[in-house]
Amino acid sequence: MTETLVRHVVVEGFVQGVGYRDFTRRAALRLGVSGWVRNRSDGTVEALIAGAPADVEAMLAEMRRGPRGAAVSRLRLRDPDEAGETGAFVVRSTV
Repeated sequence: MTETLVRHVVVEGFVQGVGYRDFTRRAALRLGVSGWVRNRSDGTVEALIAGAPADVEAMLAEMRRGPRGAAVSRLRLRDPDEAGETGAFVVRSTV
């Protein structure tokens, strides 16, 4: 059985209104990671990423870069409050 790495991420910077969530969803599908992404009312974007360690690290690198028009200033990584999801990567409603 392969190891699964789970990371809870809060993305700071100019990351709303620039297609960041869709960019993240497409990157997750390409890299084969599961989880979710959503905007937060404080202007940040929040995500839960789960998958093979190398794939999760590649996903975090994509999230640091962001889509054209975004300006990511920082990724805050926290211990996840929930287990990683298996299945499709989804965009959730804003909280």
